[in-house]
Amino acid sequence: MPKPRKQTYTMDMYLGKIKEQDIRNDADVQRQFVWNNEQINEIIVTILTDDYIPPIILGEEGDSQLWIVDGGQRSGAFRKYRYGNYKITSSIENSVIPYKAKVTDEQGNVMKDGNGNIIWEETTFDIKNKTYEQLPSELKKKFNEYQVETVIHEHCDSHRISQLIKRYNNHTSMNTNQKAFTYIDNFAREIREILESRFFIDCSNFKETERNKGVLERVVVETIMCMNHFDDWKKQTRAICNFLNKNATKDEFKRLAAHLRRLECVITPDIKDIFNSKDSFIFLTLFNKFADLGYDDSKFTEFLRAFKERLKDTEVNGKLFSEVDKCKGTKDKTVINTKLEILTTLMFEYLQITQEDLEEVNILDFINEYVNSNIQPEDIALHEDNLKAWTVAIPEGAKINERRNKPSLIAISAYIFENDDLYDDETIIRWFSDYNSRHVSYLLNQKDNFFLMKGDLKKYTAHNQRKSA
Repeated sequence: MPKPRKQTYTMDMYLGKIKEQDIRNDADVQRQFVWNNEQINEIIVTILTDDYIPPIILGEEGDSQLWIVDGGQRSGAFRKYRYGNYKITSSIENSVIPYKAKVTDEQGNVMKDGNGNIIWEETTFDIKNKTYEQLPSELKKKFNEYQVETVIHEHCDSHRISQLIKRYNNHTSMNTNQKAFTYIDNFAREIREILESRFFIDCSNFKETERNKGVLERVVVETIMCMNHFDDWKKQTRAICNFLNKNATKDEFKRLAAHLRRLECVITPDIKDIFNSKDSFIFLTLFNKFADLGYDDSKFTEFLRAFKERLKDTEVNGKLFSEVDKCKGTKDKTVINTKLEILTTLMFEYLQITQEDLEEVNILDFINEYVNSNIQPEDIALHEDNLKAWTVAIPEGAKINERRNKPSLIAISAYIFENDDLYDDETIIRWFSDYNSRHVSYLLNQKDNFFLMKGDLKKYTAHNQRKSA
């Protein structure tokens, strides 16, 4: 069998050969034209930006008749735009095409420089809602001169052509999730790194087919969207990817990665089925709320176990999670919000968290009430700086540094400053490190948390003084 030969045509030549039926796109086993508007739009942009299109495969019979073996859809799209009055739809992305145009005067005459050379300028044209005939002449020329590469199998008959069509089209196209992932290129690497997490192997319930079909990627982007941008929630994965590509931050992905590392240490086999393709993003968003409460992560595991065993059938504001979970619109914003409200209420009740615990604490008022009423707003920065110096040895991700602990931490810093005759810097630094090593969780109530730390500091200092004596 001779080696296939390569042949390059201009677009104008290639379409001319199809029009004259020198190249035919209607082999007996060739499928009809099925591309949608999005696919047509994309390939036209590819041509007008002079980007790469893979070679079209042709089969040549003994009488030189050429048949399209692979590339029938591309060829159909070329013809539809060039001769079919196809209008680029408004949904297209990157519709503004840069090109060089001849500079003309007010009368439309081409302008030249002092040496008689034509003057060109960089300009753009928005092809949205435009047909081929509405393109500027330069872009029409660019379309017609585009280099269409072909690979030609010689000495074919109808049977051989059918074999080649079967061979070249024996592949799996991107599904919806996989294609959507191509719209979040700014964070694709972060997502890939997250997917290498042990959580998705040992702590979740995904089928092998789901892993191969982009479901895990979908779960990650849904989680980031739900955790950080729920007000702008989108039902379609591609719309989520588009939004996150423009509005997400790397810190959002880092936070999710940190959550997964924590969950890897506490999720047990009896509850890992909660993290499935349907609801994983909801329970990961719930953990995002839990992570700021200051509890040991094992408490989240305990709640999930209680939820699975009995709480899913507990009524919250007249609704059951188990019933809402049966709704068909699982990606509807209202359904997701209802699920999260039910889960959050159940979790707070299980952890015995009150509304008072959740209220934001005014740090100045807090310090004035529990440390010294004379402390002024401008003093807060000093106490924050002191706190940073005293906790410099504590890792950034330690629970003591979580946002919910900030009022009590600054209060303890203010207390130490107000009683500087009792404490030296070296002792305070050692105490903070020691306290952090002994506490895997912290009280949500900042008043209780402050007095617990204050009492511990006094005991620690007194014990050290006795040892020194």
